Amino acid sequence: MKVNLPLDEKYARLIGLLAEKGGAAVAFSGGVDSSFLCYAARQALGDRAIAITVVSPMLPKSEADCAGEVAAKVGIRHFLIEEDEIDEEVAANPRERCYFCKKIEFAAIIAEAKRHGIYTVLDGSNMDDPGDYRPGLKALEELEIFSPLRAAGLGKAEIRELSRRFDLPTWDKPAFACLASRIPYGERIDREKLSRIERAEEVLRGAGFRQFRVRSHGDIARIEVAPEERRRFFSEEILDSVSGKLKAFGFLYVALELEGYAMGNMNRAVKA
Repeated sequence: MKVNLPLDEKYARLIGLLAEKGGAAVAFSGGVDSSFLCYAARQALGDRAIAITVVSPMLPKSEADCAGEVAAKVGIRHFLIEEDEIDEEVAANPRERCYFCKKIEFAAIIAEAKRHGIYTVLDGSNMDDPGDYRPGLKALEELEIFSPLRAAGLGKAEIRELSRRFDLPTWDKPAFACLASRIPYGERIDREKLSRIERAEEVLRGAGFRQFRVRSHGDIARIEVAPEERRRFFSEEILDSVSGKLKAFGFLYVALELEGYAMGNMNRAVKA
């Protein structure tokens, strides 16, 4: 893998890797990486590229809507898999939760792809992903999911730059992870908690914040916003408004993480 190639050469390498597959299904979340991969797959494979989104309680409606909009803009055929239930291995929320979740979701994506005569499934992992605790990558390896962005040597900043060049609306979209990542390992996951987190994060979006998480610690909502956005909370109006709305959803206490948002914050217990 040549990671020091110029960006245009990396993109050309990506298109070549995709074209070799003859047909492929993108596991599509609506995020920066999978949106860009949908675009590249469509360019390389035409109608032999499809996108598949698993719609589950862990995917906010805003993300599902974004996936539909991007698919329409890119021109890729888009299929939805509706999953209303949370598998017990995932609901128990062990440290390996992401492994079990990816195993279940990608098995469903593989089956859906085969129904359309496609036998290669792609995911949007990039060169920057292995740095954090990511047990889900093991599931992808076991299921033989191809990660073309990593194979082409593309990192997150490069994917954003290429997305900007190709006028994808996700090029500057904040990082996102499934709603289950807001709940500490060992605390059971259920639809009610996920819904409460989703509504709480919509409050922050409505207040104008861009990068945020609402971590759920039992009856405590711990808010994280990007470090450069923290100063906006030093307003009695915003403090009172956010606190009141989150408490109306069932949280007893609302707290602010003083150092701000950082990817993988809930993995600190694992690293410790």
